[in-house]
Amino acid sequence: MLGLHGTVGVALVGAGLIAAPLLVPTSPGVQQRTVRLTSGDTADSPLGDGTALIMGGSGLETPGQTYANAIDAEYLAPRDFTGTTQVLTTPEALYPFLGPFTETFDKSEAEGQQLLDAAILNQIGTGHVDAANPVVVSGWSQSAVISSLVQPELASQGVPSDDVHFVLLGDESAPNGGILERFDLPAGTQPSIPSLGLTFSGPEASDLFPTDVYTHEYDGFADFPQYPVNFLSDINAVLGIVFEHVSYPGLTAEQIGDAIQLPTSAADTLTNYYEIPVTTLPLLEPLQLIPFIGNPLADLLNPDLSVLVNLGYGNVDDSYLGGWSQGDADVATPLGFLPDSSVLEQVPQALANGLQQGITDAIKDLTDPNNYVYSLPSWADELGTALENVIPGTQLSVLSIVPTTLQDLFGTFPPHTGFPPLDVATALFITLPEIDYNVFTTELAAGNPVDAIGIPLAADLGILPLALIGAAL
Repeated sequence: MLGLHGTVGVALVGAGLIAAPLLVPTSPGVQQRTVRLTSGDTADSPLGDGTALIMGGSGLETPGQTYANAIDAEYLAPRDFTGTTQVLTTPEALYPFLGPFTETFDKSEAEGQQLLDAAILNQIGTGHVDAANPVVVSGWSQSAVISSLVQPELASQGVPSDDVHFVLLGDESAPNGGILERFDLPAGTQPSIPSLGLTFSGPEASDLFPTDVYTHEYDGFADFPQYPVNFLSDINAVLGIVFEHVSYPGLTAEQIGDAIQLPTSAADTLTNYYEIPVTTLPLLEPLQLIPFIGNPLADLLNPDLSVLVNLGYGNVDDSYLGGWSQGDADVATPLGFLPDSSVLEQVPQALANGLQQGITDAIKDLTDPNNYVYSLPSWADELGTALENVIPGTQLSVLSIVPTTLQDLFGTFPPHTGFPPLDVATALFITLPEIDYNVFTTELAAGNPVDAIGIPLAADLGILPLALIGAAL
């Protein structure tokens, strides 16, 4: 999801919005074999000595070799990849976050899917691809969604499951946390916002090709709250886009190696999901820039604030292990209204424990001589490294201003105009109420009157911060 239009602009890029799949004819070089799911088709298999296709995030059409090298060192080489990297150019547009009149998410994803499909088929067509040396595909944010979209196409084209291995970072289509699944309401309907060119396309498949999915805790695009009626959790997730979603290329191989593997509903799934934990809430990370008192203040507030933020994920864990939904990672989990009452009952005791822990941690900081030697927090180093790995040799996407066509204006209703404030307003006041109504009637018909009111309310509160940011750009 990365685009370098200022640090905050980069952070907001990559909401990976989905397009309808484009069919690509099967390449003559692809062997027409039935897709096989064998014991060797696992996400744990080594990545081999073939070619790795490296894609950037939104606003980063053509990553530089420095970026490709960083992805290799952090995510591929630790999985025994010894081959060569090849940068793949994809559109990576993200209206309105990359400016007025830029290409919409849906169109960008559709074009990217077509390009990736062709690149994979071309690699297989060389005859040098097999289970031991598959085509490796690395996608970050929007290109992670592109990778998810292309998997069903490859399967329909007869590409064997052991010929391609995906490594995805900050994936917005992750089944339990990705924003494209959270807002797939009513579940399975894949609602669209025409004025923004955005479709909430639902979850990626977990049983087609070996895949590793890495998610940074509190990444607001890939780890969005399950219960966004918790507005504190929503704001934390938005800041998580700034501090966590943009930092994947800045993490170390050791941090990746320490990622927590999440449970799945079946032991033989082809997809492994990993959560990269953080020790401080994004809400509090700016405090760490304040000399001397910043760290003690952040550590004082972090435990109790974590309890309140983590309620948005359905638990009250006051440690750094509570910022994701605790269900199976491969199970589609749209947003809900409120956590279970058994979780809410734990809040008072969790807050009491958090207060005690916060005081202890703050005193420890205040009595530590190292606290009085100013240094940048770890997240600043991660962001700096990520920026460093993206900029050298990178062709940043300027995304030329394209005049709005009549089809853009009148082909859908509400129309997509290319003017962010207007398009966001029509999304909020026309399309969103329609989605809310569909959810209301669906839940009411199912005999769930509380969810009929609560889920639309939670959805509106969850989307509001991102909508306001989009309108302002």
